[in-house]
Amino acid sequence: MKKLLLSLVAVSAFAFSTQAQTEKGKIMVGGNVAFDTQKSDASGAKSNTNFQIVPSVGYFVADNFAVGTGIGYGYSKTSGTVSGAVTNMGNQNTAFVVSPFGRYYANLSESFKFFGQLSVPMAFGKDKEVNADGKVGAKTASTTEIGVALSPGFAFYPTKKIGIEFALNGLNYNNLRKEDGNGNKLKGAGYDEFSFGANFFSPKIGIQLHF
Repeated sequence: MKKLLLSLVAVSAFAFSTQAQTEKGKIMVGGNVAFDTQKSDASGAKSNTNFQIVPSVGYFVADNFAVGTGIGYGYSKTSGTVSGAVTNMGNQNTAFVVSPFGRYYANLSESFKFFGQLSVPMAFGKDKEVNADGKVGAKTASTTEIGVALSPGFAFYPTKKIGIEFALNGLNYNNLRKEDGNGNKLKGAGYDEFSFGANFFSPKIGIQLHF
């Protein structure tokens, strides 16, 4: 009987420790930051830049299940190019980003959890033309980008309040719509994109704080 009671206590302690970060009523705070820049080796070429920062907060409405949203800013710039007598204008986009999500965790061990996340990333911005010297000109379009992403991942907890996450791309759908100053759709400027894949050698790495 004593051994049975000790076993039950050990199992209960393990279950509590693995759910402590993700139990009902807990809050997690995190987000993502992405930056990349590319420059052609052509003479006089300017750098093309992409940047996004989206802090996020989530609330556990039930054990292992959280809902929340990310709110942030996105920026991209592609400079124009000159080919002979022809100048091709580049583009700059600045956008307000919102990304509501739902996430479910499954315990693998005391320090590891698997999770699946469904998110609806949205970005509302504006395009401006950019010349070959990198100077930004007039507004050319309003942009609306809406997507759906189903992403798997793993979380490692070195402490009860810190989670280091490794997320994979999973299943993604994205729609981009561009409109002129009168609200008319610019045909050929937008797109629909669908992708599926998980590169286990290039995961997205992030950190979540649990309170």
